[in-house]
Amino acid sequence: MTRAGLGIAALSVALQVGSFSSVAAAEIPGLAPEKAWDLNGYVKYMATAVLPDEQSNGLDHLIHQRFNFEYRFNDHLRFNAGMRNRLLFGDTAETPGYGDLIAIDTGYMDLSKNWLDKKGVVGNTQFDRLYLDWQKDDWQLRGGRFRINWAMSTLWNPNDIFNSYSIYDFDYEERSGSDAVMVSRKLGFASSLDVVFNPNSDSDLTSYAGRYLFNHQGWDYQLLLGKARLDHIIGVGFAGDIKGAGVRGEWSWFEPTEDTWQGEPLEASSVATVEVDYSFGGRRNLMARASVLHISNPQDPANAVAFLNLPLSARTLSFTNWTGYADASFDISPLSRLTLSATYYDDGSFFVGASNSYSLADDWQLLGVIQRFDGSRDSLFGDTASTLVFGQVRWSF
Repeated sequence: MTRAGLGIAALSVALQVGSFSSVAAAEIPGLAPEKAWDLNGYVKYMATAVLPDEQSNGLDHLIHQRFNFEYRFNDHLRFNAGMRNRLLFGDTAETPGYGDLIAIDTGYMDLSKNWLDKKGVVGNTQFDRLYLDWQKDDWQLRGGRFRINWAMSTLWNPNDIFNSYSIYDFDYEERSGSDAVMVSRKLGFASSLDVVFNPNSDSDLTSYAGRYLFNHQGWDYQLLLGKARLDHIIGVGFAGDIKGAGVRGEWSWFEPTEDTWQGEPLEASSVATVEVDYSFGGRRNLMARASVLHISNPQDPANAVAFLNLPLSARTLSFTNWTGYADASFDISPLSRLTLSATYYDDGSFFVGASNSYSLADDWQLLGVIQRFDGSRDSLFGDTASTLVFGQVRWSF
């Protein structure tokens, strides 16, 4: 081989080694450059059988697709967006005005749009997350639409004055967000101060509040003060452990800012809850939870449908003075988990339910749910007793 040929061969080998070294270095964890963005989400299909005791049965369908996107400009500033697209069809979607109900966006910004509403089919797109987040040292500033989670308990949350939700809505695990600006400052170990301003197109319904979160002897505590829509509010919460059992509680006092609203009188009310859970462990990983809720001045909903479907607030978590809840969950197999739950309202209404989740594959999950709403004849649920059966399959990406 000539000297030139040897030089070319040597150069070729060097380039291949260099190329291999670059690829190898790029594949070594921690050396590869981190992406500036992330995109994930899921697609779900759910069938719902509605079986009322005294009316005709119904069948509904829902295709639910979600995107979660995050872009990191630098170490301190990031942008997040969460969008869900829903296609609803079936018996309920044929109800007049149903599309208008689906399109409702209670935020300061209207980020919900129906792109289809005809012949019993409703298609809707909504952004429930859309915000900028800046963090540096002990400071954080966030603005846009995002979830403000001030809950200490896991079931009913009188302190969650910005993002209340129904305990029966299992299909929307992300929960709704609020249009707000939040400033946070870390004050030390498990201690912080948060201030939130949540505007409303009707200035009388604008909310703002501050929260002081701290830890004392292994227990977390929080104090709240501010205004939630038509109420001045003060609240406290705690969470800790007693002999292996998780113990949590929240209390809020709502004092109306006006005597009446839209012709209806407004009255003060306190909302309080205490919750206990315990993990028994073992091969079945048995867990149990119980909670009690008290509302000193509950508001009467028009009917059960209104209570179960319309947006709730921290003051309207129940429609009776006392409400009790209990559930138990355990593994049937390493891939399947069963949860049994029940709720009792002191007007004689009750709920019993069962759900089973099954992992079909790494990114596939099957869920079956049965819910029964019933009660004494003069109770809210008893007046329109019904059974709901859900079947859902989900693919995550």
